[in-house]
Amino acid sequence: VQLQASGGGLVQTGDSLTLSCAASGIIFSIETVWWYRQAPGKQREMVAGIVGGTTSASYVDSVKGRFTISRDNAKNVVYLQMNSLKPEDTAVYYCKTNRAGQSFWGQGTQVTVSS
Repeated sequence: VQLQASGGGLVQTGDSLTLSCAASGIIFSIETVWWYRQAPGKQREMVAGIVGGTTSASYVDSVKGRFTISRDNAKNVVYLQMNSLKPEDTAVYYCKTNRAGQSFWGQGTQVTVSS
């Protein structure tokens, strides 16, 4: 199982970005997938998750109404659409899934929001 996160970049406050997490060796459509982030000096936190086999999603309070997690089953990709970005969203973003008791992480993609 390999996860490849991409789509990060340097943006300004209020801008939008879409992160992608592409999977190989696993069928994303039936797996629960999460996006996490880790800012400098802070613990990694769960940002959003989408339940396997459904479109049911959950979000940390700080991103509710601004971020949307979704999946494209045909492409085996999970997205994180991020709107109205704020400087406090600056972090390395990781995707994660579990399979057979193991956790699999993408390599992380840097999102930097300037004020």
